[in-house]
Amino acid sequence: MAKFTISHFSLSILSYLFLSPSSLIVALDITTLLSAYPDLSDFNNLLTTTSVAQDLTDRSSLTLLAVPNHFLSSSSDLTRRSSPANLADVIRYHVLLQYLSWPDFRQIPPSGKLVTTLYQTTGRATNNFGAVNITRNPLDGTVYIRSPVAYSPLNATILSLIKTLPYNVSIFSINTLLVPYGFNLMASENRPPPGLNITRVLIDGHNFNVAASMLTASGVAEEFEADEGGAGITMFIPTDDAFADLSTTERLQSLPAERKAVVLKFHVLHSYYPLGSLESIVNPVQPTLATEAMGAGTFTLNITRVNGSVAIDTGIVQASITQTVFDQNPVSIFAVSRVLLPREIFGKQILGSTRYGSANARVGSPPPEISFSPENSPGLESPSTHPGFSQEFRSSVAVTGVRSTVVVVAVALSCIPLYLV
Repeated sequence: MAKFTISHFSLSILSYLFLSPSSLIVALDITTLLSAYPDLSDFNNLLTTTSVAQDLTDRSSLTLLAVPNHFLSSSSDLTRRSSPANLADVIRYHVLLQYLSWPDFRQIPPSGKLVTTLYQTTGRATNNFGAVNITRNPLDGTVYIRSPVAYSPLNATILSLIKTLPYNVSIFSINTLLVPYGFNLMASENRPPPGLNITRVLIDGHNFNVAASMLTASGVAEEFEADEGGAGITMFIPTDDAFADLSTTERLQSLPAERKAVVLKFHVLHSYYPLGSLESIVNPVQPTLATEAMGAGTFTLNITRVNGSVAIDTGIVQASITQTVFDQNPVSIFAVSRVLLPREIFGKQILGSTRYGSANARVGSPPPEISFSPENSPGLESPSTHPGFSQEFRSSVAVTGVRSTVVVVAVALSCIPLYLV
């Protein structure tokens, strides 16, 4: 007969592994949290219609500044007449990328505390205008939300705490809609003039002559310009140095014209993404214009953050964004460090080279380490997640995975004393 003996220490390990929130991957549903408050229904609707709520799904340690209906109604004309893109950025300005509680607000010095908002991560905020300066009146304790620009008229007051899920999410009500300094909410969508000449933009960039020549010779530049409407486009343009670094096994110039056009289309996404959106992109596998031409599931790019910058992986090579060449909705153009070679065309040609280097001195170099995004990096402003979740938090988020728990539990079980009698 076998008898199992489990020590108190082992039971403690197992209890921590199963109950600790750090072993769970959670998704925040901010609209569900706000749905319990009818006076915030208009603001909640703006979060949904602008898709900002979806941007918050995988974030933690944030503070939402919500505007009640009766205060938002004074700005209803502005919100109705503004473009969807501008309105979305205004709503992003209400998301502070740091968890703040009432005690945190009470400890803010009279000089104020600068806190970054979700709008700053889009890359469209000038200087630090995507941040807010939180100040406190030492006499009555009133907390104000101000622009970092001292002469800005922006001055909202925090009214009350609506909801808190320590130490991840807090929701406070404020008495007015926040608009970033210098932001014209009434302006039409900030689109470039009709007929943007992409080739001219590249020539003016002084380091994209090869790409400009190829776009002109292939005729795809006109196709790209025609695709500016709707969702817009995002272009990854190799520098002249990137083309010079192509090895003899990567015979781009010798391809037939139609295949060369496919490679050029492989460098373009059929959606407008500013740099901040690429840094926090939810789905890393992105279809390209080549995908539309050649079939679903082919000619896709994998976009992630590597060593603090945006990395673009083709399955053969990995490039990084080195410069923003042009960014005006609905067109963004980024310089990349390497020519993006699709595996569907070049996979057999450069067999034997690694995906992180070409068949020259870069072969065998290890892939760079992945860096954390600012909101997940240790040691930043945001407090670390508290080891104990309240029942309220567990009921307000959806558990999407516990894969990390399985590995650690297996290790823990191997340490449990087992005695056979």
